[in-house]
Amino acid sequence: MNITIVAVGHLKKSPEKELIDTYLKRCPWDIKITEVEEKRPIKGAERMAREADLILSAIPEGAYIIALDERGKEMRSASFAKKISDFQDQGVSSLVILIGGADGYDPKVKERANMLLSFGAMTWPHMMIRAMLSEQLYRASTILQGHPYHKD
Repeated sequence: MNITIVAVGHLKKSPEKELIDTYLKRCPWDIKITEVEEKRPIKGAERMAREADLILSAIPEGAYIIALDERGKEMRSASFAKKISDFQDQGVSSLVILIGGADGYDPKVKERANMLLSFGAMTWPHMMIRAMLSEQLYRASTILQGHPYHKD
């Protein structure tokens, strides 16, 4: 299964980038990060609409889409791993996980998503969410392999 993380913003060299690279290298899946960024100084609904166009254009045809959103469903790590396992069993060849911009998603992104997933009610910096998502993908792979990394 191919996994693509579509994220608004550009990640520079940082401790978060090192963590992301470390976890993604450990994953058995082919995971790539596609960054999209609106560089014009626009704000609010106009910016969200432009970011939506960039996000949606980066999604491969036929992909299952999970949008990370504070109002989404919360899952334990084992449930997230089971969801990924189910996708593999169902023949899902492309999973896309979205990380939106600071203003959130335009409604057309949420409408296109198959699932909204939350990492909790707190607000997290986008670069930290990338690192946390990368770790959760690695953790999911270890759970599915029966590796002792995950403690429940």
